[in-house]
Amino acid sequence: MAEGFIERGHEVWGCSRSGDAINRLRRRWGPPQQFDVVDVSRDEQVAAWAGRAAEAGFVADLVINNAGLVNRNRPLWQVPSEEFEQVIAVNITGVANCIRHFVPPMVERGQGVIVNFSSGWGRSTSPEVAAYCATKWAIEGLSRALAQELPSGMAAVPLNPGIIDTDMLRSCFGESARSYPSPSDWATRAVPFLLSLGPRHNGQALTVPGEDDA
Repeated sequence: MAEGFIERGHEVWGCSRSGDAINRLRRRWGPPQQFDVVDVSRDEQVAAWAGRAAEAGFVADLVINNAGLVNRNRPLWQVPSEEFEQVIAVNITGVANCIRHFVPPMVERGQGVIVNFSSGWGRSTSPEVAAYCATKWAIEGLSRALAQELPSGMAAVPLNPGIIDTDMLRSCFGESARSYPSPSDWATRAVPFLLSLGPRHNGQALTVPGEDDA
Protein backbone atom coordinates (compact mmCIF):
# COMPACT_ATOMS: atom_id res chain seq x y z
CA MET A 1 0.00 0.00 0.00
CA ALA A 2 2.78 2.43 0.88
CA GLU A 3 4.32 1.97 -2.55
CA GLY A 4 0.97 2.46 -4.28
CA PHE A 5 0.17 5.66 -2.43
CA ILE A 6 3.65 7.11 -2.94
CA GLU A 7 3.58 6.33 -6.66
CA ARG A 8 0.34 8.32 -6.85
CA GLY A 9 2.03 11.34 -5.27
CA HIS A 10 0.83 11.03 -1.69
CA GLU A 11 2.87 11.67 1.44
CA VAL A 12 2.82 8.56 3.61
CA TRP A 13 3.45 8.22 7.33
CA GLY A 14 3.58 4.58 8.37
CA CYS A 15 4.67 2.46 11.27
CA SER A 16 5.51 -1.09 12.23
CA ARG A 17 6.79 -2.87 15.31
CA SER A 18 9.50 -4.38 13.10
CA GLY A 19 12.64 -2.28 12.84
CA ASP A 20 13.79 -4.35 9.85
CA ALA A 21 10.63 -3.55 7.90
CA ILE A 22 10.88 0.15 8.74
CA ASN A 23 14.55 0.32 7.77
CA ARG A 24 13.77 -1.23 4.39
CA LEU A 25 11.13 1.43 3.77
CA ARG A 26 13.45 4.21 4.91
CA ARG A 27 16.20 3.05 2.57
CA ARG A 28 13.81 3.05 -0.36
CA TRP A 29 11.97 6.29 0.34
CA GLY A 30 13.24 9.41 2.02
CA PRO A 31 11.38 12.59 2.99
CA PRO A 32 8.62 13.60 2.84
CA GLN A 33 7.75 9.95 3.49
CA GLN A 34 8.10 9.05 7.16
CA PHE A 35 8.31 5.53 8.58
CA ASP A 36 8.78 4.85 12.29
CA VAL A 37 9.00 1.94 14.71
CA VAL A 38 5.81 2.18 16.77
CA ASP A 39 3.82 -0.38 18.73
CA VAL A 40 0.26 0.82 18.18
CA SER A 41 -0.94 -1.06 21.26
CA ARG A 42 1.09 1.39 23.39
CA ASP A 43 -0.74 4.68 23.69
CA GLU A 44 2.37 6.63 24.71
CA GLN A 45 4.21 5.48 21.57
CA VAL A 46 1.32 6.47 19.31
CA ALA A 47 1.03 9.82 21.09
CA ALA A 48 4.73 10.54 20.52
CA TRP A 49 4.47 9.52 16.86
CA ALA A 50 1.41 11.73 16.32
CA GLY A 51 3.24 14.54 18.06
CA ARG A 52 6.08 14.29 15.56
CA ALA A 53 3.54 14.41 12.74
CA ALA A 54 1.94 17.52 14.21
CA GLU A 55 5.32 19.24 14.55
CA ALA A 56 5.94 18.52 10.87
CA GLY A 57 2.57 20.04 9.95
CA PHE A 58 1.18 16.70 8.81
CA VAL A 59 -2.60 16.22 8.99
CA ALA A 60 -3.87 12.98 7.47
CA ASP A 61 -6.44 12.83 4.69
CA LEU A 62 -6.69 9.05 5.06
CA VAL A 63 -5.94 7.03 8.20
CA ILE A 64 -5.62 3.28 7.67
CA ASN A 65 -5.62 1.11 10.77
CA ASN A 66 -4.41 -2.22 9.40
CA ALA A 67 -2.18 -3.59 12.17
CA GLY A 68 -3.45 -6.99 13.22
CA LEU A 69 -2.60 -10.25 14.95
CA VAL A 70 -4.35 -13.62 14.86
CA ASN A 71 -4.28 -16.22 17.58
CA ARG A 72 -2.78 -19.62 16.86
CA ASN A 73 -5.45 -22.07 15.70
CA ARG A 74 -7.00 -23.64 18.78
CA PRO A 75 -10.29 -23.68 20.70
CA LEU A 76 -10.93 -20.53 22.68
CA TRP A 77 -10.46 -22.23 26.05
CA GLN A 78 -6.96 -23.27 24.97
CA VAL A 79 -5.83 -19.77 23.96
CA PRO A 80 -3.43 -18.54 26.68
CA SER A 81 -4.52 -15.33 28.39
CA GLU A 82 -1.32 -13.54 27.31
CA GLU A 83 -1.95 -14.40 23.65
CA PHE A 84 -5.61 -13.39 23.88
CA GLU A 85 -4.71 -10.08 25.47
CA GLN A 86 -2.08 -9.35 22.81
CA VAL A 87 -4.60 -9.91 20.00
CA ILE A 88 -7.04 -7.56 21.75
CA ALA A 89 -4.31 -4.98 22.40
CA VAL A 90 -3.21 -4.71 18.78
CA ASN A 91 -6.48 -5.28 16.95
CA ILE A 92 -8.76 -3.10 19.09
CA THR A 93 -6.71 -0.92 21.44
CA GLY A 94 -4.23 -0.12 18.66
CA VAL A 95 -7.03 1.19 16.46
CA ALA A 96 -8.42 3.30 19.29
CA ASN A 97 -4.97 4.71 20.05
CA CYS A 98 -4.41 5.83 16.45
CA ILE A 99 -7.88 7.36 16.28
CA ARG A 100 -7.31 9.16 19.59
CA HIS A 101 -4.15 10.87 18.39
CA PHE A 102 -4.52 11.31 14.61
CA VAL A 103 -8.22 12.06 14.19
CA PRO A 104 -8.59 15.30 16.26
CA PRO A 105 -6.69 17.44 13.69
CA MET A 106 -8.84 15.90 10.95
CA VAL A 107 -12.00 16.78 12.90
CA GLU A 108 -10.75 20.33 13.40
CA ARG A 109 -10.21 20.61 9.65
CA GLY A 110 -13.55 18.92 8.94
CA GLN A 111 -12.38 16.39 6.39
CA GLY A 112 -10.72 13.00 6.11
CA VAL A 113 -11.44 9.28 6.03
CA ILE A 114 -10.64 6.67 8.69
CA VAL A 115 -10.46 3.08 7.46
CA ASN A 116 -10.34 0.37 10.10
CA PHE A 117 -9.43 -3.06 8.78
CA SER A 118 -12.03 -5.63 9.69
CA SER A 119 -12.17 -9.08 8.11
CA GLY A 120 -14.49 -11.66 6.68
CA TRP A 121 -14.22 -12.95 10.25
CA GLY A 122 -15.66 -9.65 11.43
CA ARG A 123 -18.93 -10.53 9.69
CA SER A 124 -18.89 -14.31 10.06
CA THR A 125 -17.09 -16.82 12.29
CA SER A 126 -14.89 -19.91 12.10
CA PRO A 127 -13.68 -22.30 14.78
CA GLU A 128 -10.27 -21.91 16.42
CA VAL A 129 -9.98 -18.18 15.69
CA ALA A 130 -12.50 -16.90 18.25
CA ALA A 131 -10.12 -14.30 19.68
CA TYR A 132 -9.48 -12.84 16.24
CA CYS A 133 -13.18 -12.94 15.33
CA ALA A 134 -14.01 -11.10 18.55
CA THR A 135 -11.65 -8.26 17.66
CA LYS A 136 -12.89 -7.88 14.12
CA TRP A 137 -16.54 -7.89 15.16
CA ALA A 138 -15.51 -5.17 17.62
CA ILE A 139 -13.95 -3.15 14.79
CA GLU A 140 -17.24 -3.29 12.89
CA GLY A 141 -19.11 -1.79 15.84
CA LEU A 142 -16.37 0.68 16.76
CA SER A 143 -16.22 2.01 13.20
CA ARG A 144 -19.95 2.43 12.80
CA ALA A 145 -20.23 4.22 16.15
CA LEU A 146 -17.31 6.47 15.21
CA ALA A 147 -19.09 7.26 11.95
CA GLN A 148 -21.99 8.68 13.98
CA GLU A 149 -19.61 10.89 15.96
CA LEU A 150 -17.73 12.48 13.07
CA PRO A 151 -18.68 15.87 11.65
CA SER A 152 -20.18 16.21 8.20
CA GLY A 153 -17.52 15.88 5.52
CA MET A 154 -15.69 12.97 7.16
CA ALA A 155 -16.08 9.20 7.07
CA ALA A 156 -15.24 6.13 9.12
CA VAL A 157 -15.38 2.75 7.40
CA PRO A 158 -14.92 -0.84 8.58
CA LEU A 159 -13.18 -2.52 5.65
CA ASN A 160 -12.89 -6.21 4.88
CA PRO A 161 -9.67 -6.40 2.82
CA GLY A 162 -10.48 -9.85 1.49
CA ILE A 163 -8.21 -12.89 1.74
CA ILE A 164 -4.50 -12.19 1.13
CA ASP A 165 -1.50 -14.50 1.14
CA THR A 166 0.31 -13.19 4.22
CA ASP A 167 2.29 -14.78 7.04
CA MET A 168 -0.76 -14.34 9.24
CA LEU A 169 -3.00 -16.20 6.80
CA ARG A 170 -0.46 -19.01 6.52
CA SER A 171 -0.62 -19.44 10.28
CA CYS A 172 -4.31 -20.29 9.80
CA PHE A 173 -4.48 -21.84 6.33
CA GLY A 174 -1.00 -23.34 5.95
CA GLU A 175 0.30 -23.74 2.39
CA SER A 176 -3.19 -23.33 0.93
CA ALA A 177 -2.73 -19.59 1.56
CA ARG A 178 -0.64 -19.55 -1.62
CA SER A 179 -3.82 -19.77 -3.67
CA TYR A 180 -4.81 -16.24 -2.63
CA PRO A 181 -3.46 -12.91 -4.01
CA SER A 182 -0.08 -11.68 -2.79
CA PRO A 183 0.00 -8.38 -0.87
CA SER A 184 1.45 -6.56 -3.89
CA ASP A 185 -1.23 -7.91 -6.25
CA TRP A 186 -3.92 -7.07 -3.72
CA ALA A 187 -2.58 -3.53 -3.30
CA THR A 188 -3.00 -2.77 -7.01
CA ARG A 189 -6.76 -3.05 -6.42
CA ALA A 190 -6.90 -1.81 -2.85
CA VAL A 191 -5.02 1.48 -3.20
CA PRO A 192 -7.29 3.09 -5.83
CA PHE A 193 -10.32 1.76 -3.96
CA LEU A 194 -9.12 3.34 -0.71
CA LEU A 195 -8.42 6.64 -2.45
CA SER A 196 -11.98 6.65 -3.81
CA LEU A 197 -13.56 6.66 -0.34
CA GLY A 198 -15.22 9.82 0.88
CA PRO A 199 -18.01 11.25 3.06
CA ARG A 200 -20.69 9.32 1.16
CA HIS A 201 -19.21 6.07 2.50
CA ASN A 202 -19.46 7.08 6.16
CA GLY A 203 -20.55 4.13 8.30
CA GLN A 204 -20.69 1.66 5.43
CA ALA A 205 -19.22 -1.82 5.90
CA LEU A 206 -17.15 -2.22 2.74
CA THR A 207 -15.01 -4.87 1.07
CA VAL A 208 -12.06 -4.38 -1.27
CA PRO A 209 -13.21 -5.50 -4.74
CA GLY A 210 -11.93 -8.88 -5.87
CA GLU A 211 -9.97 -9.51 -9.04
CA ASP A 212 -13.19 -10.29 -10.92
CA ASP A 213 -14.63 -6.94 -9.80
CA ALA A 214 -11.65 -4.80 -10.76
